[in-house]
Formats: sequence, structure tokens, C-alpha cells
Amino acid sequence: MHTFRFRFWPLCAALVLALAGCSDNQNAGNGDSTAGTPEPPEYPVTWRFALEEIEGSVQHAYAEALKERIEERSDGRILIDIFPYGSLGTSTQLTELVRNGSVNLAFASPGHLADKVPEAGIFTLHFILPEDSQITRQLLASPELTGLFEQPYARQNMKLLGFVPEGWMAWTADKALRTPEDFQGLRIRTMTSNMAEEAYRAYGAEPSQIPYSQVYSDLQLRKIDGQGNPVFAIEEMDFHEVQSTLTLARPAQFVSSVISNLEWYDSLPENQKQWLDNALKDVAEIAWKTQEELNQTRLEKMLEEGQLSVVRLTDAERKAFREASRPVRDIYLERTGESGQKILEKLLQLIEEFEAVNS
Repeated sequence: MHTFRFRFWPLCAALVLALAGCSDNQNAGNGDSTAGTPEPPEYPVTWRFALEEIEGSVQHAYAEALKERIEERSDGRILIDIFPYGSLGTSTQLTELVRNGSVNLAFASPGHLADKVPEAGIFTLHFILPEDSQITRQLLASPELTGLFEQPYARQNMKLLGFVPEGWMAWTADKALRTPEDFQGLRIRTMTSNMAEEAYRAYGAEPSQIPYSQVYSDLQLRKIDGQGNPVFAIEEMDFHEVQSTLTLARPAQFVSSVISNLEWYDSLPENQKQWLDNALKDVAEIAWKTQEELNQTRLEKMLEEGQLSVVRLTDAERKAFREASRPVRDIYLERTGESGQKILEKLLQLIEEFEAVNS
């Protein structure tokens, strides 16, 4: 009998209340200080980092690397508590915990974030990021691009700390998905934003917004017919156990963002802010290498088990999906207005520039 690795989450009200009430007082006085003189931080200070993925994932590796570097840089004055997915709630709930200050740091994927930050929905569009993954990496690290997202995130009391690509999206179902027609009437799971649905509605599918933790059971009970995720996530969440076919279509990269509470970030002492900024730069390379390794080894593991058929789309088959996906760009622009137009134009411009340099 299959042992459920992760099928539910206990959003513990007491824990959330405790997090909200616990304050790492960095400026508390001891009663003996001169009025108006800032007190030094009381160390150690603990930062809380919430993940959208379980232990062993790309996000977990990223968080562990960040924890190691910040604790090392600060000589143990900053400690990081990591909360894997399921500890505090769904992706949407984690974002709310950041916005209200109960959690300091978190991953926030555009697939759910686009309802609050519509501009982030650009990363749910299919066939918009370049074929070359290295160029995608350059693109997502570009200050010219990330700077355009700062205000949209800030309006929701979030500080964008960086984008993290986690690999190409793949589809699972009980049949191969070689053409848009294969999606007709297919009940496919999407992340919990309206923008995330549009990419699949363009193919004729019937999208259904379902939290990550619920996907396995809904596939098992045939409430949905398919889902899309990076390969490493499909394996670690056991989706391949309840689906017969994996289609490697490469429609989009799974892109997440690392965020903090904006007021918390702005209030950090300068040395702490520097430790965080430098550590984020350090771990970018680790995250990239981790996702490449995990996506490859997890695919090999599923193939070795021999229960999953794997279909790789040809260039001609991918072209048909690309054409079918184009109208979704107009929907994105309708929902984002001028700011979305600037982001789309800058993204396409940078892709062209990076491709020219790397050709």
C-alpha cells in the first residue's frame, strides 16, 4: 500500500498566532539607554523562511544554502528557521503571512501570486521564455527586468528579492498530450490564480485551481485528469504513481520569486541587510545547479521504475502549442495595463539582446 508522503497540511492557528506575536526585537532598550539613542540589535535574531515545496526540493536546497551563508556571514547572530510546505499552509497563505509580517521570507510563485501582483502572471504564459535555459537565467537576474517588478510587489507590502527558475514544466495525464486538441475537455490542475488558468484554456482544457498538497489525491480519485509541474516536483510528490504518461513539452519554465515583508526589509539594520543581499547573490548559482541536477536525476528515477511512458514533443508539435498560446498574451496585457506592457516589451527586448550576444 502506498504511503502518502504528503497529502494534507495542518495550518495550525496556534502556530500562526505564535509567529505573529513573536517579535525579534532588534531595537528594544534595557531601560538604561539615553532617550532617542538607537539600541543595537539583540542577538541572536531569528528569521522565518517559508517554502512552497517539501524537503528535498529545489526551494529546500535554496533555503538551506541561504541559511548556511547568512549564519556564517553573521557569525551566528542571524539564525534562519525553515518551514517546508505543509508547515504553515498553502502558497497563498504563506504570501499572506509575509504580507502581515508573521513570516520574514518566503517563496511566492507567479502561479498563485498573479491575482495580487498581476504583472507576475507573465511567467505563467507559455512559449515566452527563451529555449536556452542559460539565457533564461541571465534574463531573470537582469536588474533591468526585476526593477520593473519592484513597485507591483511593493504595493502588496512585499520586497522582491529575486526570481528563481526551477526547470521546464512538464505535463502528466493518462495519455500523451501531443497537440492542443489533446487538451480538449481535459480537467487539468493549475495553480491558484486566474492567469494561470488562461494558458490551458487556450488549448481547450478545463482548468481547475487546486492547492499543491491536494493534487495527488485529486488525481488518484479522478477528480482531475492531469497537471503540470517541473519534473523534480512530479517525482517528489509521487504524481507519476497515479498518471501513466509524462509529456515533455517545455511550454514554460517554473519561475518562483523570493520575497520578504517590505517594512521588515526596510527596517533591517544596514549590516543585516548587507548579509542578506550578499547571501542571496551567493545562492543563485547553487539554486541553478540544484534544479538542473534534480530534474535530471528525478526523471531517470521515474524511467528506471518503468511505470511511466515519456513523450518528448517535436519542434513541429511545440510550434502548434506556441501558436495556440499567443492570444493569452493579450489577456495578460488587458489585466496589467501599462506596467504589463513595459514588462513584456522589456522581456522580449532582453531575450533578443541576450540571444544575439550568446549566438
